[in-house]
Amino acid sequence: MQLLTKQATMSNKKFQLQESEQEQDKPDSPFDIFTNLERNDLSDNPSRKETSNTPLPNSNTTGGESDSKSSSYFIALDSSIENLQERAQQIIDKMNEKRKEDQVLMNNFREGLLMKVSSLAEKLEESMFPVYDHHNKLIQDKIQELYQIMERIKQIEAELRKVCHTVEMLYKDLCEQSEL
Repeated sequence: MQLLTKQATMSNKKFQLQESEQEQDKPDSPFDIFTNLERNDLSDNPSRKETSNTPLPNSNTTGGESDSKSSSYFIALDSSIENLQERAQQIIDKMNEKRKEDQVLMNNFREGLLMKVSSLAEKLEESMFPVYDHHNKLIQDKIQELYQIMERIKQIEAELRKVCHTVEMLYKDLCEQSEL
């Protein structure tokens, strides 16, 4: 049981460590992604700088800038949503893996426990046999004594019958002599 607790604590700490590392890597808020993306797009991309300075045919200069800004916002938004979905899926996958590991651990624990219970039951049976043997010997000795006592009772009963028969004969003789 302590092994289960230790492993659960270790896996929980490992998961928290991974989450804290991932949180350090991610920006503070989703809006930071958009702000950083806009800055990077405008400053790092030379073609982007050119498009913002050159007007597009059949478009308004301010309208084109707002469209490109909004499209970069939507691209960043889609990207952050995909990142969140991937992270959520990763977390779900990790949870499923941990559950599988926990299930394997519980199965191993159950098998170990069954083996120990079986072993203990066998030892208990083995320790009961000498007790049974000892009690059987005591019972057999008592039964032997009982048979001996019963045999003596039969002998005494036979002797008593003889004595009774002898007394009866004497009584009859005495009665016959007194009648005469």
